[in-house]
Amino acid sequence: MDRRYRSSRSKESDTSSEIVVTVDPPGDFGAAQIFLAEAEIFYCEPVEWGSNYSFAVALRQGKEQRLAIYKPRRGEIPLWDFPDGSLYKREYASYLVSQALGWHFIPPTVIRDGPHGVGTIQWYIDHNPRSHAETLAQTNRAELLRIALFDVFANNADRKSGHTLHGRDGKVWGIDHGLTFNVAAKLRTVIWDFCGDPIPDDVQAEMRGLLDDRTRRAALTVRLNDLLEREEVTTFFTRFERLLRAGRFPKLDPYRNVPRGWW
Repeated sequence: MDRRYRSSRSKESDTSSEIVVTVDPPGDFGAAQIFLAEAEIFYCEPVEWGSNYSFAVALRQGKEQRLAIYKPRRGEIPLWDFPDGSLYKREYASYLVSQALGWHFIPPTVIRDGPHGVGTIQWYIDHNPRSHAETLAQTNRAELLRIALFDVFANNADRKSGHTLHGRDGKVWGIDHGLTFNVAAKLRTVIWDFCGDPIPDDVQAEMRGLLDDRTRRAALTVRLNDLLEREEVTTFFTRFERLLRAGRFPKLDPYRNVPRGWW
């Protein structure tokens, strides 16, 4: 599927600024990552949402042109509880964990230089804006369950309703994972549907598979250590193992575990 994209800085009658980009969902994640890492960025415009700066970018390689979301390090607003300039690394670390588990709900993501310096470039997901976490709990429960579980062991401090997308392909995608992997308990989420529920056997098997596969676990650990503090990586695995032993979702606190500006 192609989408026409017009710069908000251009005049309404100026058709020369209009570009056409493909917004199909990623097929092969490996190929998508290579494209994001190597393609030329030929268009960049601010996206008017969120507290940190993000940009819509168009990339091209040969005849292929695609839309992506670019979050540069220098656009991150300093926070008291996360190290400065670390959010883009946490975005990428989250992607690596989702890939290691085989859950594939975070769009292909890379770290690379862009027009405003180093940051993440993430595949744009064309989605239905009328779908959100509450509606997805009815239509895509199994996918939403894995995202909710991920948020627990990744300690996601910012799962707002708009951070789960119902793609035009029918798949549920999760975005905005910059506030993750803190050592201190920070979980804040709008996904409360699974509080206290047992973790399904097949999902437990997927989690246990990552822990039991020494090669896969070691490879993930090395990559996470390059992105996060060592204590954060250790705490992540401790939290992961504890959750697996418990075999069920934790019960959440309605005061502490709801994100600010939850929509």
